[in-house]
Amino acid sequence: MLEAKAKQIVDDINEKMKDVVSFLEEDLKTYRLGKANPSIFNNVIVDYYGTPTPLPQTASISAPDAKTLIIQAWDKGMMPKIEKAIIDANLGLTPQNNGDIIRCTVPALTEERRKDLVKKAKAAGESAKVVVRNARREAMDALKYAEKNEGMSEDTEQEARVEVQKVTDNNIKEIDELVSAKEKEILTV
Repeated sequence: MLEAKAKQIVDDINEKMKDVVSFLEEDLKTYRLGKANPSIFNNVIVDYYGTPTPLPQTASISAPDAKTLIIQAWDKGMMPKIEKAIIDANLGLTPQNNGDIIRCTVPALTEERRKDLVKKAKAAGESAKVVVRNARREAMDALKYAEKNEGMSEDTEQEARVEVQKVTDNNIKEIDELVSAKEKEILTV
């Protein structure tokens, strides 16, 4: 059984790593895969009366079919700004504004775009792994410090190091699974 200090370090690091995995999962959802998915607008920022605001907080977004996204602004005066934000986000979508709604038709992905998306997903996965490894290093340093300066026993430190490594390995495995699932999804025509 781990001492309270060691358990706290392991729990904190586990929480940090879970946040990294959750962030990666949300980021991968924003990749446009040739089918309409409202979450591709999660990172689109609209100038909402001088305040940069994510698009989903300024309008309702729906996907009535597999190739169409419809954005309905809660404030009709925001329509041109939303349209500009979609164009500026460089999502490969061409918004059509009729005054009431903005319609975006999702084009099919080219082979080249699919390869680019796979590269982007792998790069995001590698970045997440770097953050996880840095968190692991921080935990190991904290354990070493606690053993030297706070009276933690050597056995407890070793036991906690094993736990930190298990947590790290599990999160790296989860990141690999997310990236490979996204890669499979991207390459499926």
